[in-house]
Formats: sequence, C-alpha cells, structure tokens
Amino acid sequence: MYTEDEYKENNKVDNVSRVAIGSDHGGFVSKEILKKYLEVIGYKIIDLGTYSKDSVDYPDFALKVATSVAKGEADRGIMIDGAGIGSSMVCNKVRGIRAALCYDIKTIENSRLHNNANVLTLGGPLHSPEDLCEMSKIWLQTRFEGGRHWTRINKMMAVERGVR
Repeated sequence: MYTEDEYKENNKVDNVSRVAIGSDHGGFVSKEILKKYLEVIGYKIIDLGTYSKDSVDYPDFALKVATSVAKGEADRGIMIDGAGIGSSMVCNKVRGIRAALCYDIKTIENSRLHNNANVLTLGGPLHSPEDLCEMSKIWLQTRFEGGRHWTRINKMMAVERGVR
C-alpha cells in the first residue's frame, strides 16, 4: 500500500488546485455533496451555481463552468446535470474546452490520460454520492499521458480552429 505522497509520485498525479463546479437543478444535490468533499481533500472550489433545486436551464451553468476554465480562472471544471449529456454538448462549444461525459472509472481515466479533458460532465442522479466523489477525485488527479496522444489532441483542436 502506498502513502499519499508515494501514490502521487508513482502515478504522476496532476497538480490541480482550482476547480469550477456547476449544476442545474437535477444535479444540485450532487454538486453540493461533491463541492464539500473536494474542499475537504484540498481543492479550491469556484461554485458557479445553481444554488437551489429550483428549475433552471443547464446550458447557462455549463457555459459558466466552461468559460471559467477557458479563461484560466479554474484549472478544471465539473458540471453536473441530470444525465451529463447536454452539459457536455454546451461545454464543447466553448473554444479550448475538451469536455468529457464520463460514467465509470475507465471513462474517467481515459478522458484524462488520452484526451486531456479539462471539463468533466456527470449525470448526478445516475451515481451514488460515493461514486461521484471517487470519480471526480480520480479525474482531478489523473495526469495527461502526452506522447502519442499529443498528435490527436492537436488534430482535435485544429478542428475547433477550422484548420482541418
């Protein structure tokens, strides 16, 4: 068994400190749980709303999260709605964002290791609070592998710039 420091060194844990987090009404409860958990384990949380269970439109909050990351106000972002699908679509419209809708540890790791995702979208009601916390922690700690994946990331971002 590793100590936390040994784990970070051996697994090349990423150095992320500021996390923008947002939700719609369907993800509000999950956001509040996740926000408290991430603060306890040392992240600075930028809560971009919503702040209640009152009905709101997820694109408004997904845009806030993605924009915060794109502007460098946050190192990464997490957006939670009912299924995570719509928020992923919205976030990926923001220049410089690589949002990934993830649903288990394998997709969490792949989104970081291979795709260098900078926004995570989740369906809050689809996961237990424990799973949401564990998935988010792993996503925030996982470092992009680089190497052969850089070519693919560069091609992905070229599509965004209209170069391809």
